[in-house]
Amino acid sequence: METLTAPPQARRYAGMNWLGLQTLLEREVKRFWKVAAQTVIAPLIMTILYIAVFALALGGRGAPIGDVAYIDFLAPGLIMMGVINNAFQNASSSLIIAKIQGNAVDFLMPPLSALELTIAFIGGAAARGVLVGLFSAAAVAPFADITPDHWWAVIVFTLAASVIFGAMGLLGGVWADKFDHLAAFTNFVVTPLTFLSGTFYSVSALPEPFRALVQWNPVFFLIDGFRYGFIGAPDGPIVVAALVSVGLAIALSVLCWAVIRSGWRLKS
Repeated sequence: METLTAPPQARRYAGMNWLGLQTLLEREVKRFWKVAAQTVIAPLIMTILYIAVFALALGGRGAPIGDVAYIDFLAPGLIMMGVINNAFQNASSSLIIAKIQGNAVDFLMPPLSALELTIAFIGGAAARGVLVGLFSAAAVAPFADITPDHWWAVIVFTLAASVIFGAMGLLGGVWADKFDHLAAFTNFVVTPLTFLSGTFYSVSALPEPFRALVQWNPVFFLIDGFRYGFIGAPDGPIVVAALVSVGLAIALSVLCWAVIRSGWRLKS
């Protein structure tokens, strides 16, 4: 008598697939750490070059901004810029490479939910952003005073920036079909937001309406809040900056979950 076998069923988990989540998160971290010279050391060298160029162009430490030497004012902005750029690059490059090489199935086929995929990709991006931030801080320490006055602000805004741009990188990687698309997203969205956020200058020195316009830039809140952690003098309300940054991190993470859950541009 022929024995009938039941068709294979998808493996079901009562809660989180912690092993799968840990495995994918480790993959994302090891992926950038394997080429640390490119992903960690290169941003550190770029930060040092920025410090050197501005110091030479402005003659020594430059004109002070308020009671703060310009180099001390600039250093937190450069550290945050490294965090932002590298968190974005990690998630976006991971997705676009997987799509181009055709191995996105490696993380779509295993029993991982949209929530677990979102946490792993954003977590890996945040890990790279925080690591680059730490290395950049060590690199600029000989040139600027980066002793934190408010540790809570340094931690909150570093984590918020890593999550926000990790989520943006994830969305960019899902949307893009080739590296040209991703480069356009970087050139027309990420770079303008970063450079027009008060990284290199005090927003309070801008004339209207530019001062008001800059304060609609979400990166302004990240830069301003992070810099406040070091020099204690923000250009805007620090509570508003914290609320906007944390709220944006949560909103973009939820959006990433919804996009991955839908399978848009991933399963087609």
